[in-house]
Amino acid sequence: MIETASLALATFFATIGPIDVAAVFAALTATGTHEYKRSMAIRATLIASVILVAFALVGEFLLASLGISLAALRTAGGILLLLIGIDMVFARSSGGTSTTDEEEHEAISKQDISIFPIATPLIAGPGAMGAAILLMANAEGDLTRQVIVVASLLAILLLTGIALLLAGRIHQFLGVTGMHVISRIMGVLLSALAVQFIFDGIKQSGIFVA
Repeated sequence: MIETASLALATFFATIGPIDVAAVFAALTATGTHEYKRSMAIRATLIASVILVAFALVGEFLLASLGISLAALRTAGGILLLLIGIDMVFARSSGGTSTTDEEEHEAISKQDISIFPIATPLIAGPGAMGAAILLMANAEGDLTRQVIVVASLLAILLLTGIALLLAGRIHQFLGVTGMHVISRIMGVLLSALAVQFIFDGIKQSGIFVA
């Protein structure tokens, strides 16, 4: 159970990226009032939580209804997470965990940034959605492990909400270098987990039979 919790916490922390989200949030709300920042942070976290928990609970069912096997899900999810992990190691932005330049430009002119771009795609992005489905699929048939995965997701979302509320202070304290160091460390861990998911998916597919 500890292994399941550790895996889920590390994966969600890497794919959601509370520190990175806080940095973007601080930039987008630099001129906003304290009440505005607080409102956007709470609303964005709640909306993202609904999205990710929904994907965790019914995502596998939706994929199964499309005829996508668990082996294919593990392999594809592993590849997606590996690409995100590589970008994190090299401190590059990717569409899996951040906004594109066009999306960020659009967000600057909006007053309500809680849904877009904070809730999605920054918090509930493709990487986090894929991770939620993948981890729940790995715990299939074991209710206790599935509860641990959802609890881990909620814990990281709570951490993200706190990071948003303290975004200005975190950004000042860590600076760009500090945030990149954390990102690189989590990227290495995520890359290793992603490769393991790919191995498990290929093995389960039965493509290579001894």
